[in-house]
Amino acid sequence: MQDILSMVGSLRRPSLLVQAARFGVDAYDRASSLPRLMCSLAIPRSGEAIMRLIEIEADCNSRRVEATADYSAARHVEVLIALLGEARLMRATQRPELAGPT
Repeated sequence: MQDILSMVGSLRRPSLLVQAARFGVDAYDRASSLPRLMCSLAIPRSGEAIMRLIEIEADCNSRRVEATADYSAARHVEVLIALLGEARLMRATQRPELAGPT
């Protein structure tokens, strides 16, 4: 089984979606985004958040591929931003030197 960060890295999505997500990841705020995206008041740890976001993103992507009427590109980008933000946070906690000076 792949580790969590490898799962995020193996996602293949249209470049426009990925570029939009990369543009927004610097402004990612997990305290406001995660409860809204996950429909939960509790904010999970990064690993759990990534797993749930992967499921949510897979649903968004299947709606995109099937061209359903309820597909929202804006929501898809929000989920991708959160996914990239959580992956960045997880990488920083695994390698503290990436988190900045203490």
